[in-house]
Amino acid sequence: MVIAVLLWFVFRTPPLAVDVAAVERGPMEVTVDEEGEIRVHDRYVIAAPVTGRLVRIELHDGDAVTAGQRLADLEPAPLDPRTRQEALARIAAAQALVREAQQNVRQADAQLQQAQREQARMEQLVRDRFVAEEAAEKVRTARASAEAALAAARARETAARSELAAAQAALLAIPGSDGRVARHITLTSPVSGRVLRVVEKSERTVPAGTPLVVIGDPGKFEAVADVLSTDAVRIRAGDDARLEDWGGDRSLRAKVRTVEPYAFTKVSPLGIEEQRVNVILDPIDPLGPLGDGYRVMARIVVWFAPIVSKVPASALFRHDGGDAVFVVREGRATITPVRIGQRNSREAEVLEGLAVGAAVIRYPTNDLTDGMRVKAKQER
Repeated sequence: MVIAVLLWFVFRTPPLAVDVAAVERGPMEVTVDEEGEIRVHDRYVIAAPVTGRLVRIELHDGDAVTAGQRLADLEPAPLDPRTRQEALARIAAAQALVREAQQNVRQADAQLQQAQREQARMEQLVRDRFVAEEAAEKVRTARASAEAALAAARARETAARSELAAAQAALLAIPGSDGRVARHITLTSPVSGRVLRVVEKSERTVPAGTPLVVIGDPGKFEAVADVLSTDAVRIRAGDDARLEDWGGDRSLRAKVRTVEPYAFTKVSPLGIEEQRVNVILDPIDPLGPLGDGYRVMARIVVWFAPIVSKVPASALFRHDGGDAVFVVREGRATITPVRIGQRNSREAEVLEGLAVGAAVIRYPTNDLTDGMRVKAKQER
């Protein structure tokens, strides 16, 4: 008997060392994470309205400009009759765009007034305790969206008027009754802001439509991230978001303003075609040193719960068509089926099958089987 006991101790299989974690209760969120960039909310590209010789631009990137300030001078080339007709057609089209932009401004203004009235009514109902505070949050978000839509519509009207002015400037290149052409066209800034980029610096002949200067307001930024269309359907206007990995030591708060209604095809680094959608975010915290075109990591919160039972996602594996974990009971690993709700890259919500405090095995290997003796690894 002594020999048998000694042989059992010598040849028995030692317990398998495993990583163990406990089922916890606490807050949990699910996010859509994608790379994005910061960009100026309203960007104005000043282009050459006609073909001509550009006089050297003396502005530099970052210079402040005011509305109506001279940006560049262009000496137009003479136009033939056919080009004259094209210029007149462009003027007619630009006038139509101005009228459309004016209608959009009136429509956006009416929607904002309606949102303000709706917010006033809802705030009164909240004060009278007829509705919950969440309903007031929705109308506040609707009012903020209406204000942003009105600002965008006014910006588009300004851009349309600039396009009309540029189209009308083309007529300056048409010879007059004396056969002479106007000596130059002065291009001015449509808004006050800063020069984001001087595209054409040196003096040279440029064709019509060549971008010359890019103007923007550095005080109004937005973030844009392109996400998979399968993720975009879960994102709603007003969702919370964070901007991370931008080079600073903290994350910046933001909110989803809009999810664009159309998708585009983009080829991934692996050569796979994907349908992606742009999500526009409005920063809440100051962006500090961030500027136009700076890279950020956008984390958009699509689900959040303050208290849930959760298990590390690394403990889950597929078993009999469902999810399961290895639970450590009396030094042995036991396969336990579980029902999982929401999940992210780090943890998963436990709906059924596990009690709070249960010890589960993380990163289960193929060597691990049901009933095998295990021991927790020593933490360093």
